[in-house]
Amino acid sequence: MRLLRSSACLAAILAASSPVVSAQEAAAPPNVDAPMQQFGRVAFDGRSLFIDGRRTIIWGSEMHYFRLPSPDLWRDILQKMKASGFNTVALYFYWGYHSPSPGTYDFSGIRDVDRLLTMAREEGLYVITRAGPYVNAELTRGGYPGWLVNQRARARTDNPEYEAAGDEWLSRINAIIARHQINGDGKGNSGSVILHQIENELALTTPKQRRYMDHLYAKARADGITVPIFHNDQGRNGYWVPENSPIAETVAGPTDLYAWDSYPGGTCTVAGEVTRGSPAPDFGYYGPGGARGGSSASPNTPGFAAEFGGGWFDYWGSNGGYECNAIQRGRRYQRVFYGTNLANGIGIQSFYMGYGGTSWGWLPAPVVFTSYDYGAAISEARTIRDKAKELKQLGGLIEAVPDLAGMVPAGKPATSTDKIRLYHNRLPETDARFLLVTQNPSNGRDDLRFHFTLDLPGGAYRIPSQGEMELNGFDAKWLIANTAIGGQKLVYSTSELQTALKVDGDDILLFYGRKGEAGETVLHYSSEPRVQVLEGEVTHRWDAARGNLVLRYPHSGLARVAIESSDRPRAELLIADEETGWQFSKQATAAGDILVRGPELVRRAIVRKASLALEGDTDSASPFEIWLPGAVRNVTWNDRPVALKNGSGGSRVASHPLPGPQPITLPPLQDWRRMKGSPESAANFDDSAWQTAEGKRYSSTTARPDGQPNLLMDPYGFHEGDVWYRGRFEGSPEAGRIRLYYGAGGSGMIQVYVDGKLVGQDELPGGLPRPITTGVAQFDLPDAARTPGQHVIAVLLRNNGHNWNLEADDFHKEARGLVSVSIEQPGGRSFAVPVDWKLHGRGEKLPDPVRGVPNNGGLHGEFAGWHLPGFEDKDWSRASLPDQSVEPGVTWYRTHFALDLPQDQDATIGVAFGDVDQPRSPVAYRATLFVNGWNMGQFIAHVGPQRIFPIPRGILNHNGRNVIALAVISDGAAGNALEAVRLVTLHNRRSGIDVRNVEAPRKPEELIR
Repeated sequence: MRLLRSSACLAAILAASSPVVSAQEAAAPPNVDAPMQQFGRVAFDGRSLFIDGRRTIIWGSEMHYFRLPSPDLWRDILQKMKASGFNTVALYFYWGYHSPSPGTYDFSGIRDVDRLLTMAREEGLYVITRAGPYVNAELTRGGYPGWLVNQRARARTDNPEYEAAGDEWLSRINAIIARHQINGDGKGNSGSVILHQIENELALTTPKQRRYMDHLYAKARADGITVPIFHNDQGRNGYWVPENSPIAETVAGPTDLYAWDSYPGGTCTVAGEVTRGSPAPDFGYYGPGGARGGSSASPNTPGFAAEFGGGWFDYWGSNGGYECNAIQRGRRYQRVFYGTNLANGIGIQSFYMGYGGTSWGWLPAPVVFTSYDYGAAISEARTIRDKAKELKQLGGLIEAVPDLAGMVPAGKPATSTDKIRLYHNRLPETDARFLLVTQNPSNGRDDLRFHFTLDLPGGAYRIPSQGEMELNGFDAKWLIANTAIGGQKLVYSTSELQTALKVDGDDILLFYGRKGEAGETVLHYSSEPRVQVLEGEVTHRWDAARGNLVLRYPHSGLARVAIESSDRPRAELLIADEETGWQFSKQATAAGDILVRGPELVRRAIVRKASLALEGDTDSASPFEIWLPGAVRNVTWNDRPVALKNGSGGSRVASHPLPGPQPITLPPLQDWRRMKGSPESAANFDDSAWQTAEGKRYSSTTARPDGQPNLLMDPYGFHEGDVWYRGRFEGSPEAGRIRLYYGAGGSGMIQVYVDGKLVGQDELPGGLPRPITTGVAQFDLPDAARTPGQHVIAVLLRNNGHNWNLEADDFHKEARGLVSVSIEQPGGRSFAVPVDWKLHGRGEKLPDPVRGVPNNGGLHGEFAGWHLPGFEDKDWSRASLPDQSVEPGVTWYRTHFALDLPQDQDATIGVAFGDVDQPRSPVAYRATLFVNGWNMGQFIAHVGPQRIFPIPRGILNHNGRNVIALAVISDGAAGNALEAVRLVTLHNRRSGIDVRNVEAPRKPEELIR
């Protein structure tokens, strides 16, 4: 990920805005005769990927284990991805998350990626691994470890020092990935990894970068990676295409597949409204040719969108855009944009993000705040959004019709209006058809009525045969024709196919359409079949001349039709409106496929002998209907028997609805206790154990004046969170003001004290396209500093993350900490006063290796364990919220509360600050939120927009005692004090999921000193 985004850079946005050509001007298809390239069980040609010899569409999305520090919930997300129609999950691996110091690596607990990859295989998902070394992902340093900032070697080049550091990481992560490849590792281990990424968005293509890329490819192969290797291009630039690409304008590199990212689709307005955005770009078959023409940049390999916009990140100081973004890149966007990709031969798509999660602790890059919800299909609180339900329908079509893989353009059918654009593809081997219907241009909003003519083996068809189809507003339809589905031959349907399965030899086909619209489905038989309308308004007629059964109906609720014929298996057609279709879930079992209607989420289905065990979630009392093999006689739902009776057609229905969740009652947060937490600011504080600022090697890209020691925090091993400085100088009558040049990231800050008194606070602004990450602060010195004798300067600096290194310009090495400090005369004239500096922060030896790198910074209370649940706070003074006033500096607050939530429910509880309907507070302060010792994020009241912080189950104990600790920083001005804090329910389902609490140090004495 990127410059403006992190996972969608400005270049990607500009690429997405490239002109869209019409279908008549379609570029030639890729090289249909491209040789098959084989990588064990994975192969590809110019049209598609193959897995185990079968053409396969990769329909995936991304999740980040490091943004969900409760490993049992990884399975929850993977199950929800699978249930949302995905067959693949893409995973970044975060170097800095595992390595606090050179040579030190930890893959245990919340960092156990071996466990994660095992889960993905168990849940039936292919995996795309993205190992870095650089990932970006809106992470501090773009995913690099803190210690790498101190390297003078230019990153993302062939510099031996940088490559050696990268190899240290890759040797470890590649070994884990190799064990989980679909090909196996030659030692009896195997998994579901099908593709592997070696670098991310490397837009520089100099000889240094080429040698570096050669090194990464060779390293991956030497470490046992045998699946195809790719790089993710920062926009569709034609960078790092495989060597065998015949397109001269591209930049060749050591890759097997060419992949790129793109984030089209417009933005959300300040008022939270969705803009119209640009049309969906044609990145492949129907786009302009040449080096930037999608698959035409690498015609011997299939189209591959390694990151396509599944949402967008939000930034400090915004008005809060995640819900708006969930709509902007939501239901209709997905149909239009992802469908356009599919029509263009982009047979490998991964959407960023499927689940965004939480940039807890000090994970975020300077641009983003704690929430990384991203407007994704699965919310930060783990709720399945409506856009996920649409994705389930789209993914269901891809799974049900394997012939979609490898299709090529088939000519433009005649349409009744040029306001409709119709993409028409076919599979050469079977002549199956795919038709994508969009507005023309695709971002149109008209309500249209239309028909089109399609030439099929049985002749030309007017579709629909009578009347008109509808396309109302921004939308698209994914239609199929001349396609075998199970034992049925579909001539065409103006409804969309959601899923198909066989049950005891019968074909079950589920179609859907927009509520109230008419639909038509035509099936081919050798003789007139017997048709029984079981439910709904369905008419049918037999077209003897063509041997076709024509069904017509409105999409309203659920219609059911049974069809029996002499030459085909019995068929049961289920015809739903779109939202009724959301109620259906298909599951594979050892006894065959089953179809479930009712529950919001079906997690898994296991058949043992004559019993079927289902696990899943309900968001309310839910009717239950199931199509399953007759040999299965007993059904349980979350270990409880379900009494069934015969339903319509071949289904069975529950005698009673499945129960929904009970409302959750949360306790008020009261009995707060408070303690002043910045003793470092006092003039007489003992800093004898602190590090002395000295001539450490200077590796930063930020220029500094001569004659001062290296004051940056990173050379002293302080990479995350807060750092304190203390300097001593001799007072002078000419000492008028202090000037500090510092780096602190977007919305970072400093507080400056002289002789224990606050003289000023300075904050850096956040925002896009790039936050301000360094600044200069100037404060008048108090009169006392002009008196003879020693005086003490104390500086608290909040580091809100290091920059990413997207442009390979070592931007991650920009200064963090103090760059220089000068004491000047009142008019700003030079006045040389030497200052002896010491500094202190959390170093590379972690006090809490279980919670790891992101959890702690350098506050006194953190070293003392004030954030831990087992800390004894009975001697602290009592406080009530909202608080009225605080002294300048850090003030800690703690409260205890117990939860006893229903054992058979899954919930996400959040911590809310102040008025959650306002993105910013009228008062100014910031609070670091610790829950049971875990740093769950930073609230900046006057910057915003985040006011609610979801706490993952497993971090929050849902059945026991919990502790919230807040480290609040204020300038002490009137009113700048902690607002009311409360618990809120963000997600509540009755569920069979089992989540254990994450074990971590609870008492100060358990920290490593």
